[in-house]
Amino acid sequence: MRITGTSRGAAFNSRIGKGGGKKGGEVFRAPQPGGASKAPPPGPVQSAAGIDAILALQGIEDPLIAKKRALKHGQSMLDTLEEMKSDLLSGRISEGRLNRLMALVTRARQQADPDLEALIDDIELRAKVELAKLGRFVN
Repeated sequence: MRITGTSRGAAFNSRIGKGGGKKGGEVFRAPQPGGASKAPPPGPVQSAAGIDAILALQGIEDPLIAKKRALKHGQSMLDTLEEMKSDLLSGRISEGRLNRLMALVTRARQQADPDLEALIDDIELRAKVELAKLGRFVN
């Protein structure tokens, strides 16, 4: 098949000349200047006191969450000490475990239950002793 022409302009132009599209249809018109509706006025300014109260409430930590966090911290130290014990029995100590234990010992804690804090203090003391035996001293 051979294409001889590419122009369809005559058929297209004839439509435009006859008024194009449907007869009696709505014609698009650009909006007139000043015809736009105005935006409603802004509402009253709200006080920031409500936001301050919400932020203050967010700053108060739930005692149960603090206790769970302290338990997780103590459990992490005990797990790392247990892994170090396995390393000592196998004859080699992982540098990564020592670094992890040092990070756990030096990490700041939030106050929780006094009995739980005493237990965590004992675990940290044991971890510091083990680190000192291996030449790693923690402030």
